[in-house]
Amino acid sequence: MTLELFLQHLTNGISLGSLYALIAIGYTMVYGILRLINFAHGDLIMVAAYIAFYGVGIFALPWYLSFFIAVLLSMTLGIITEKAAYKPLRNSPRITILISAIGVSFLLQNLGIVLFGGRPKAFQVPEIFAKVYNFGGVNIVGVTFFIPVITVILLILLVYLINFTKAGMAMRAVAKDYDTSSLMGIDVNRIISLTFGVGSALAAVGGIMWSLKFPQLIPTMGLMPGLKCFIAAVVGGIGNVTGAVVGGFLLGLGEILLVAFFPDLSGYRDAFSFILLIIILLVKPTGIMGEKIAEKV
Repeated sequence: MTLELFLQHLTNGISLGSLYALIAIGYTMVYGILRLINFAHGDLIMVAAYIAFYGVGIFALPWYLSFFIAVLLSMTLGIITEKAAYKPLRNSPRITILISAIGVSFLLQNLGIVLFGGRPKAFQVPEIFAKVYNFGGVNIVGVTFFIPVITVILLILLVYLINFTKAGMAMRAVAKDYDTSSLMGIDVNRIISLTFGVGSALAAVGGIMWSLKFPQLIPTMGLMPGLKCFIAAVVGGIGNVTGAVVGGFLLGLGEILLVAFFPDLSGYRDAFSFILLIIILLVKPTGIMGEKIAEKV
């Protein structure tokens, strides 16, 4: 393998890893506060992609305005989902909330089929993301360059929110001790809604970036990316934002480099994610950067 080809695969791996990291952060934020695996998180990828698609194609909005509206509406949907499907079950056994999350996921997928149709649609990629740049013999599509940049920017903003704002302090307090935070005057319901809103917004941005990189829309398009980003969160240490980023990059780079060095195994690309998950659970069940957390009774 030539150096140029290796660098080509490396940039693709970083781009894909950035996508996984961006979406995995939403999983890990919700789990960090509620100890809830929000399996409907992946379907917000699909919702945001379709909203952006129709915003540009039907309403003829500028792509940046359509993308912004898609993120805003997806964030609203995430908050509504928490209020309708999770809040009433907050004091129920965890398996009940998990079943509810799976139900919401199937609901969104089937609503997508009813509203958008099952036939694949081609996502219109703006020229700025479709332009090809050449760096020393390495061809980089615009979206491949923009995805890591956007991920880093959003990660910096998220770290600032969590560590240097009152809302972030409240998030960390609720994640540490739900009941005590409530007794100390923190509006737990508002903080949980904020967490779902931020996580949903990150999923929406990830969904739009995913559609720019893989411009084909179907109502079940969020299923496999959602599962892989959940795996990335677990591998990195679910509940740990930095761990989600590490897990996302590890998964993305691993998938691309596996295909690059072993082309005959390209059909097993998805299997790599699940094999990595099994290995991590056997070797370090809490993930690479995860800490053991006592389960609430």
